[in-house]
Amino acid sequence: MADSASHSGETPLQTLASRCGVATDYQGFDGESKTVPDETLRKVLTALGADASSEAAARESLRARDEAPWRRMLPPVVITEVATHTTVDVTVPSGADARVRLWPEGHPEAARELDAAASSDTREIDGVTRERRRYELPEDLELGWYLLEAESPEVHDGGSETIHVAVTPQRLNTTDKLRGRRRWGYMAQLYSLMSSRSWGVGDLSDLASLAAISGTQGADYVLINPLHAAEPVPPVEPSPYLPSSRRFFNPLYLRITDVAEFAYLRPNDREVIERLAAVQRKTVLDPNRIDRDPAYQAKLKSLDLLFTVRRSPYRQQQLEAFVARGGQTLQDFGLWCALREELGEDAPEWGDGAASPVAPYAREARTRLARRIDFYVWLQWLLDEQLEAAQRAAHLAGMDIGVVHDLAVGVSKNGADAWTLQDTMASGVSVGAPADMYNQLGQDWSQPPWHPQRLAEAGYQPWRDMLRNIFRHAGGIRIDHVVGLFRLWWIPDGNQASEGAYVYYDHEAMVGVLALEAELADVVVIGEDLGTVEPSARRYLEQKGVLGTSILWFEMAEDEPLDPSQYRELCMASVNTHDLPPTAGYLEGVQLELREDLGLLARSPEEERRQARQQLETFFTAVEAEGLLPGGAQSSEEAKIEALYRYLGRAPSMLFNVSLVDAVGERRIQNQPGTSDEYPNWRVPLADGQGKYVLLEELNAMARVQSLVRAVNETLGTASRDPEVSVHEPLEHRDIAEPRQK
Repeated sequence: MADSASHSGETPLQTLASRCGVATDYQGFDGESKTVPDETLRKVLTALGADASSEAAARESLRARDEAPWRRMLPPVVITEVATHTTVDVTVPSGADARVRLWPEGHPEAARELDAAASSDTREIDGVTRERRRYELPEDLELGWYLLEAESPEVHDGGSETIHVAVTPQRLNTTDKLRGRRRWGYMAQLYSLMSSRSWGVGDLSDLASLAAISGTQGADYVLINPLHAAEPVPPVEPSPYLPSSRRFFNPLYLRITDVAEFAYLRPNDREVIERLAAVQRKTVLDPNRIDRDPAYQAKLKSLDLLFTVRRSPYRQQQLEAFVARGGQTLQDFGLWCALREELGEDAPEWGDGAASPVAPYAREARTRLARRIDFYVWLQWLLDEQLEAAQRAAHLAGMDIGVVHDLAVGVSKNGADAWTLQDTMASGVSVGAPADMYNQLGQDWSQPPWHPQRLAEAGYQPWRDMLRNIFRHAGGIRIDHVVGLFRLWWIPDGNQASEGAYVYYDHEAMVGVLALEAELADVVVIGEDLGTVEPSARRYLEQKGVLGTSILWFEMAEDEPLDPSQYRELCMASVNTHDLPPTAGYLEGVQLELREDLGLLARSPEEERRQARQQLETFFTAVEAEGLLPGGAQSSEEAKIEALYRYLGRAPSMLFNVSLVDAVGERRIQNQPGTSDEYPNWRVPLADGQGKYVLLEELNAMARVQSLVRAVNETLGTASRDPEVSVHEPLEHRDIAEPRQK
């Protein structure tokens, strides 16, 4: 390898980087090619486990990498497609007997023996001639997971190896089932949407009610923010895109009175919860800011009391089945939660005795904190129940998709996943983005990336488990920054965000596992493919049936809006996103005022305003040309917003988002990129155009909401539905705080 590299003009360092999937150059936002400095390459390669400290070390790492496949019997994992001819290389000492068997995961009794092809290769490794034989997998394998075992008595390290085999769909059937009609759904930040029964934060019962309401309006799905787990105790991270774990859910979203054991509380305990509820109920009336910490503190205190209530035999059996299904990963998550509650974030034990689930302090804590671990496991069971209820409510309301979850790019460096999955994550680096027009120093998201090789050696099980848990009660999933399944920008510790390198992943494996789990769970997959996305990645996702994303304001053909008829069919189309103001605010230019106040403008305020006015003029010229805005520039704000939705509705896109903030007339942005505490990101409750809070119960009666829904249904050819069931909750779940005063 080193010799061939020198002929091509590459240094051993550059060749090693390429072999390890590290790009030695990339195209900057200005269109120019950027070369990654050698020092950055060395740091990234170190994080990947390859020694590149010198030219000799790089050559040795190349040699070791070249020989590695010959030193093991089987590859780390096999990812293939259904009805595809697939072979697997099995390496044993030359002339040795070998037995290769394949069986569906969990069914070893159905094992099938495989025959080797006639041809084989040989190579001498450490003085031993090793033979690589090729085995063909049966072409009649159905979708699913299998185990492949190779045995040879002449192999010294135990004589056998077993790996995972995934047989994935060539294309998602869940996407093709959408053909024939277009569908719309609300796009909402769940925490911001509250009812008269919420405790200062929108919850899963509110999600069920939103699904019931929008289902009768004609919607087929509700797209919500990530519900990933945050810190187990306050203070908690406000951003749903910087979670502690993507495999588990956030107890902040639990509805306390929906827990079955609430009915059997002791009178004194019920009184405590009623007092807590009364305090938190008042915060719903504040249209200015969401404060998660007191809401979560009140819920945790209430859940502590509920945990003491004896469960019925039926409920206990359900809990035990959930715990058994969750296995060791669920127990490890519960352990991390209990340790984080006990130690806090910065205790020295995290660097030593509690550095991993098997470290001494952590092992001892499994026994000492057993009841607290059980508590955090129990919370996940309650979340599972309430998530199931929300999806059931969606289907009962006539939705054929239901709840669409959002998957964040990664997790916090100090969170549960980084602790429990550290064997499959890279250390010494974080994920971010290179410099662009608005972030000249790049972006560092403070998230550890998957280690490509270790993830493969784990059979992609952490990725599979994460998806399975989310898909369990979902109708769809939006993958934030879906190009991250192809490549991620790695930033070595100590470097600026712009001083990183792209690291490539086996996208066929990452997308294949995603498609397999989605197909098995009957889930629609949407990839957020905005920004810099290689055309080949977008084509590959489209071929697999993964929907893309189109935002009205971003769809341009040179200096003119792209005609919506030219949008992609396999797409989720929206007027805006959570990183842009609601449309009412966008028309006013609130984003410019905010960015000017925060010093985030890339050009002068006058130039920014001039360009913003020009953009709006070009869009409304196109809208008026379609006859969608008879009143022209003198039309009301509401008429302009409805016209934009009718304009977007002419796209052939399968899915069509209606922003809940647009429906009620909200103006404030939910998240201002490039800020943290300078602006209350992810803490803005739902309010109308006058800044008055909007409760969930009011949505159906708001004329503005009804008008936009009518416009969307007319444009898409959809219609409202007669409710099959009441959207009201049972009497035993009535408010425990005073009802809202009119």
